[in-house]
Amino acid sequence: MVEPLADLSPIEKLSPRVIRILGGNPSKFTLQGTNTYIIGTGPSRLLIDTGDAKPAWLTSLQSVLASENISIEKALLTHWHHDHIGGVPDLLSVLPKTSVHKHDPQEGWSDIEHNQVFKVEGATLKAYHSPGHTKDHMAFVLEEEDAMFTGDNVLGHGTAVFEDLATYVASLEGMATQFKGRGYPGHGPVIEDGAGRVKEYIKHRKERERQVVDVLRAKEGGCSAREIVEVIYKNYPRDLWGPAEMGVVQILKKLEGEGKVVLEEGKWRLSGKAAL
Repeated sequence: MVEPLADLSPIEKLSPRVIRILGGNPSKFTLQGTNTYIIGTGPSRLLIDTGDAKPAWLTSLQSVLASENISIEKALLTHWHHDHIGGVPDLLSVLPKTSVHKHDPQEGWSDIEHNQVFKVEGATLKAYHSPGHTKDHMAFVLEEEDAMFTGDNVLGHGTAVFEDLATYVASLEGMATQFKGRGYPGHGPVIEDGAGRVKEYIKHRKERERQVVDVLRAKEGGCSAREIVEVIYKNYPRDLWGPAEMGVVQILKKLEGEGKVVLEEGKWRLSGKAAL
């Protein structure tokens, strides 16, 4: 069954150079809310993500700006989902000189390139293009802590959704080589063994793939993605079956691309190459 969520403070100093501000948008998909991070030790700092345009986030942001006597030099956005970029107008309403950066940017924003470095006093961030959750997804390595801001590719609780499984796993494998310290996720609490969690994610994805194949092997007549979900996720709440089905479909598409399954008349079946 799904474990209960840990309590997280709306504002919390996680290290001498990292402050987390929750987005004020808790839900079953965003967990305690979207994590946004202020990074650095000097008067001018970096911000990762901007939340979902909720008033609570802007109130918290203004509180930190005042208590720390700081401004935001650059806002770095991990990906295009609204709960990560929705607060940009609110940010600019109080700090209009802040520059906004994202891979594949909107008009008026600046691009983020793979391995691009962003520096402020006390913090150096290196961008790592890590498509999977979305095509534009960027993680950021915090060099002073050998840590990574993992965005939505790796969460502090549970597992993540993704657009393309093969691409996602490749990104996870690359992320695991970039750091050895903490993971600062897009949702959920800090991950103390960040690289270890990334490796757990890789292992989990491979295990889910094996489970899908096992279900198909037991169903000679084939079955739908939903029927696979009903077997693998039978002990999970039904309101999570929808997102789970999306993940199963991605597994099936990956296996189809490898020639291991076929879709016939709405049913997925193993092919001759599925001897895993």
